[in-house]
Amino acid sequence: MEYPMDEFFHYLQIERGLAVNTLKSYKRDLRIYYLYLNKQRQISKWEKVDRNDVLQFLYHLNDTGKSTASIARMLSTLRLYHQFLIREFQYKEDPTLHIETPKKKRSLPKVLSMTEVEKLLELAQTDPLSLRNKAMLEMMYATGLRVSELVDLKMNDLHLSMGFVRCLGKGDKERIVPLGEHATSALSTYLNDSRAQLVKRKTSEYLFVNHHGNHLSRQGFWKILRQITKEKNIQKEITPHTLRHSFATHLLENGADLRAVQEMLGHADISTTQIYTHVSKSRLKDVYKSYHPRA
Repeated sequence: MEYPMDEFFHYLQIERGLAVNTLKSYKRDLRIYYLYLNKQRQISKWEKVDRNDVLQFLYHLNDTGKSTASIARMLSTLRLYHQFLIREFQYKEDPTLHIETPKKKRSLPKVLSMTEVEKLLELAQTDPLSLRNKAMLEMMYATGLRVSELVDLKMNDLHLSMGFVRCLGKGDKERIVPLGEHATSALSTYLNDSRAQLVKRKTSEYLFVNHHGNHLSRQGFWKILRQITKEKNIQKEITPHTLRHSFATHLLENGADLRAVQEMLGHADISTTQIYTHVSKSRLKDVYKSYHPRA
């Protein structure tokens, strides 16, 4: 059962050109599926898998507390894989056929208020690390980049004089995102007064580095954000994606065009961006209820 899986991953990487993180998700999903079939169902060949096995696996995921979104994503992976087996290995049947995708409960993303954003970004800039942290947070809020996109930025992706940054999003799709004045200023200070001290005698192509002068990881950024949130005594749970959500919501609240926001976020489908219009309406209702005398 291992060989077809390896061929599938090779197909995703070479022919589909999927991003590294997307490929990791497919590998993780399919490994869970494989282990369940092998250990729980005692199945040693893919052609032995039937519709009931797939259903039992999905029930198993539900019983172990997986969310509807996770189960829907898993089923999408299984469909793609079994179609691959039919196409490349001449398997006769697709056991995922006619299995309905569970409907996702689409919750509104959590966003920060302008006051909370200001509080988060008010960092004392006293040493190379605090200068770097200020630059990263200002850039996250100014551009709406994903955390993976932020930490993977190279030095030559940044164009301060022209006021934009170039990044590679999902599926290695390139996009250009403008920088605001605050982010440009913080980045300029970081590059002039901090980065060289962090890198020391090393050389790094990455824009943001850790205290050893090496490539800053996603986990490293998470730890930094958690620490700053704690120091600022902000009670709301803040993740890197919270800054992305806040970026999009605040743009729309101030009259930005939905298509422009879609472009800056790197969304392939505008329906993904439209969730932020619902957030804006929800916030308007809260303001109305709080301040209108007859609400």
